[in-house]
Amino acid sequence: MRIAMLAPISWRTPPRHYGPWEQVTSLLTEALVARGVDVTLFATKDSRTAARLDGICPAPYSEDPAIDAKVWEMLHVAYVFEQAGEFDLIHNHADFVPLAFSRLVGTPMLTTIHGFSSDRILPAFKQYENRVHYVAISQADRHPDLRYAATIHHGIPLQDFPFDPHGSEDLLFFGRIHPDKGAAEAITAAHRSRRKLILAGIIQDQNYHNEQVAPALDGRSVVYLGAVGGAARARTLGSARALLHLINFDEPFGLSVVEALACGTPVIACNRGSMPELIEDGVTGFLVDSLDAAVDAINRIGEIDRAACRAAVSARFTVDLMADRYLGLYRSILG
Repeated sequence: MRIAMLAPISWRTPPRHYGPWEQVTSLLTEALVARGVDVTLFATKDSRTAARLDGICPAPYSEDPAIDAKVWEMLHVAYVFEQAGEFDLIHNHADFVPLAFSRLVGTPMLTTIHGFSSDRILPAFKQYENRVHYVAISQADRHPDLRYAATIHHGIPLQDFPFDPHGSEDLLFFGRIHPDKGAAEAITAAHRSRRKLILAGIIQDQNYHNEQVAPALDGRSVVYLGAVGGAARARTLGSARALLHLINFDEPFGLSVVEALACGTPVIACNRGSMPELIEDGVTGFLVDSLDAAVDAINRIGEIDRAACRAAVSARFTVDLMADRYLGLYRSILG
C-alpha cells in the first residue's frame, strides 16, 4: 500500500509549537510507517518524518513572510497530483483546494476535514463528494449536507504526555489567543474563583489580545507564557488544576483538551461543538453553559479523579486507535 500523505504548509510537519492539522498529519504518518505502510509525506521541505519526505515548498508560510500562501499552496498541491500515479491512495489534510485536482487523476482520494472555516467553502466539498471520501474528526463536525466515509477522532501518543497525579492550584488556558477560544472568559472565571491563571498559545488576533488579554497580565494572578511546544507542552498541560476551555465556537475537535486529560488535568469546557464527545461530564471534567457555571465547576474540580481523565484518553484517543481506524478505511476504499 503506497500512501501519499498531503500535509498543509502553514506550519512545519510536525509543528514546532502550534499547528494542529500538521500535528495530526505527522502523528498518523509516523504510526503508519511503524506499521510497515509505505508513506510519502508531502509537506514543507523543513519537515521531519520517518516516512519518505517530498515537497516543493521551502518553508511554512505562517513562519516565513517570503512564502506567499496562495502561490505555494497551489504549487504544493499540483506537485502531489503530478505524481498521483505512483500511489494507491492520496490522503489529503490540506482542506478544499486539493479536491479540485481529484478528477484529474485516477488515484483514489481521502480527505480528512479538519473543520469548516466558513459555510462558504461547503460548495467545494459538495462538488466532489462523489469522487472523494470524507472523514469527519467528530460527530459534531459532520455537516448534514455531506456524505462521509467515517468519523475518526484524533489520537495522541500517550507516552508524550506523562501523567501528573497532583497538578497544582493554578488554572490553565491553552490555545490560540482569539475570541473563538475564550481567553477573556478564562481570565474572568479565574478572577472570580480567586485562582491564578496561566495562558499559553500563539496570538492570532492582536487587537483582541491588546484589548481583552494584555490588560489582565500582571505576572502574578494572570501569566502569559507565549507559544509552548515540545516537552514544555506536556509539563504545562499536566501541572494545572484544570484546563479552562470556554470556547465561543463549535470546535471540531480540540487536541489540547485530550492532551490535558492524558496528563490527568480535568477540563472545564463550554457545552458545544465536539466537547461532549471528548469530556464526560462529572467524570473527566465539566460541561458548562455560562460563566457562573464555569466558576462553580472550578470550585468543584476536586471531585474529578485525575486517573480517570488519563484512563479515558487511553481507552478512546490514542494514536494507535486513530491509525488502526484509518488503515481499515484505506483497505476498505482500495478493496
